[in-house]
Amino acid sequence: MSLADRHVTALMRQITTRDTIELVHPFAELKTIGALVYVAECYGFRYESVRLVGKHRILHVQLVRDSGPWARQRAAANSAAFPDPGSGRPVPGMYLGSLTPVPEVQADVDVLTALIRHDALGAAGNRKQLLAVGGGSAVLFLLMAVLTGQYAVLLPLAVLMPLFMLGSLKVNTTRRAKLAQRLVAAGCTPVRDAAGLERYVRPVPQGF
Repeated sequence: MSLADRHVTALMRQITTRDTIELVHPFAELKTIGALVYVAECYGFRYESVRLVGKHRILHVQLVRDSGPWARQRAAANSAAFPDPGSGRPVPGMYLGSLTPVPEVQADVDVLTALIRHDALGAAGNRKQLLAVGGGSAVLFLLMAVLTGQYAVLLPLAVLMPLFMLGSLKVNTTRRAKLAQRLVAAGCTPVRDAAGLERYVRPVPQGF
């Protein structure tokens, strides 16, 4: 069984037993995640949110069952056309045995991937958190310099850490702005979530 088949099998196990599912993958596997989210949405789920966990920033992507009529219609159609996706069997929108989208759905998968990347960068680039880390590190290095007398080593670090955090924030903001342009061009609408972060809502499709 290929890696793609294992991913699909694990996904379908969640789809058939839960109303809320979670995909866990490294950030570097965003294209794989985008494809899996597309498949999940074919069976009546919708992308909800993303969070980054641990020092290696592992992506945890949450999806919920969509009770809307269009989602139910799409799920019924795909369940009939692809009743048992997995090893050696076709998967909606993907080439056989892989998680590579066919041309007809590539644009949809790209939008999903951009949406997840935008939200993940928002989680990684929390302005208050980054500034707090930078300020806290500067204070810590200053205290260590006073206590140890290692001014030549620790004072530059007290200056560089806040600058590094500000630089990371600027890069993150630039990347999110580029993704936002792509999402708007794809018809997505900007909204603010409960935490005040800018997110994007896709238009309701008219077909499946």
